Formats: sequence, C-alpha cells, structure tokens
Amino acid sequence: MKNYLLSLIIASGVASAPALQAHCQIPCGIYADNNVIEDLHTDWLTIEKATKQIDELSKDPAANAHQLTRWIMNKESHAQSIQQTVLDYFMAQRLKPATDEAGKKEYMEKLELCHQVIVTAMKCKQSTDSANVDKLHDLLHEFEKAFGNKEQ
Repeated sequence: MKNYLLSLIIASGVASAPALQAHCQIPCGIYADNNVIEDLHTDWLTIEKATKQIDELSKDPAANAHQLTRWIMNKESHAQSIQQTVLDYFMAQRLKPATDEAGKKEYMEKLELCHQVIVTAMKCKQSTDSANVDKLHDLLHEFEKAFGNKEQ
C-alpha cells in the first residue's frame, strides 16, 4: 500500500509539473540564439507592462481583483520563462567551459551574467519594483552582446 501511495504521489507530481518552454536538448539546428534572445526581450516587455498594470490596478484592488490576478500570473510566467530559457538553453547548451585562461575568463563572465539574469527575473516575480525591471532590461542587453550572433 505504501508503494502504491508513493507511486501515486510521484505520478501526480510529474503530471502536474509545468511544461518547459525551451526546446529539447538535441542538436536540431532549428533554434538560433538571436531568436531565443528576442523572445527574452518579449518576456521582459510583458513583465514591464504587467508591473505597471499591477501598480495601477492595486489602487482599487477590490474592484480589480480578477485583472490583478491575471497580470500577476502573467508577470510571473514571463519571468519564469526568462529563468528557464537561460537555464535550459544558454547554460545547458550554449555556455561551454574553456581550457585556456582567456576562455575561462569569458566563461566566468557569461556564467555570472546568466546568474544575474536568473536572480533579477526572480526579483521581478517577487515585486513590482521598477528598479528590478530596469535592471533586467539592462542585463538582457548585456546578455545579447555576450550570447547573440553577430551575423543574421
């Protein structure tokens, strides 16, 4: 009986796990870094708009409860999308450790940038502080310089 309950709990956890938005981790050649980075910017635009809407609708939360809920969920979803994309696409597939000193320095800078983007996106989920939204915007532009293809 214990095994059955454990299996049921595990199965329900797997079934209710959120779907990842990043593509599979096979070398399909379909996804281009610049397209993925453009999606990050679109996520940021949604976070920025949602933050402003939440602040405005919060002036009368009783009258705007449903809209507030939708904007909050949307903001968190797009911040989570940024986090997942950085983790599943860039850190897992694009960020490669180097063997030479110059490469190690670049690797560490990109790794730190990934971490900053992930943490700042988390802070955007946690509040409507425009400073976090602005910082995320700046970080995404740094991210584009670090990971974007120059050719397209």
